[in-house]
Amino acid sequence: MGAAIIGLSQGMLLFLLAAGLTLIFGLLGVVNLAHGSLYMIGAYVAFQVARWSGDFWLALLVSPLAGAAVGAAMEWLTFRPLYRREHYFQFLCTLGSLLVLDECVRMIWGLDYQRVDPPAVLAGSLMVLGLEISTYRLFIIGFGALLCGALFLVLERTTLGIVVRAANSNSTMVACLGLDVSRIKTGVVAFGAALAALAGAIAAPLIPVEPTMGFSIIIDCFVVVIVGGLGNIGGAVFAALLLGMTRAFGEQFVPDWIGVLTYGVLVLTLLLRPQGVFGKGVRAS
Repeated sequence: MGAAIIGLSQGMLLFLLAAGLTLIFGLLGVVNLAHGSLYMIGAYVAFQVARWSGDFWLALLVSPLAGAAVGAAMEWLTFRPLYRREHYFQFLCTLGSLLVLDECVRMIWGLDYQRVDPPAVLAGSLMVLGLEISTYRLFIIGFGALLCGALFLVLERTTLGIVVRAANSNSTMVACLGLDVSRIKTGVVAFGAALAALAGAIAAPLIPVEPTMGFSIIIDCFVVVIVGGLGNIGGAVFAALLLGMTRAFGEQFVPDWIGVLTYGVLVLTLLLRPQGVFGKGVRAS
């Protein structure tokens, strides 16, 4: 039970991070290596706001706004020249963005580990089926599920979601209808960056806030995107929960094999279904 709660909470954090990357890749076709840096920036902004104000909830509000601002600037400065370029250009430019953002964080906050305390109401634990479960992890599961449902409703049931999905399928046709595709792209990147920063802010009370946290999490993020299917939000949910559970139960039963289990899921998916579990295969002509 305890491992399942940890796995669900890790899965929800991975979903928040991978959902933004999935949206960006699905609409723009850009592989953003700097996405993990947005997660790191969200954690550091949460730390700074919480230290200044003493209010974790304010930090949870400000972090995604800061992430959205950085994401919009990245789209304008870095992504726009890459839309029609080969993928290796994308890797090089987004890798450069990662290095710049990481260096900015080091210059502002230094190399020391920082810590963010959860709000008092979530600092304790609850007894569930005779087990002591962290209240904050239960909050992460509930909050992540709520955001997941809201994201699906926005994408599937609102005019905004229809426009985004239409721009994903045929941006030229959307432009012919008089809509500003450039603004749509900027908005999607900003929203994806806000989700990544929000994931960093939520993760800050669980893990040390330090300059390498973005690089370590982006690997798991790409595993989620590949296993779930490129550009597929439903696949991101499934893969994030699968990876979260795999890592949680691996840490409990075979801690020395966590890396093998994680990449085993990726390799097995690539062997059996290269387009991802929920991805659409390309029909041969």
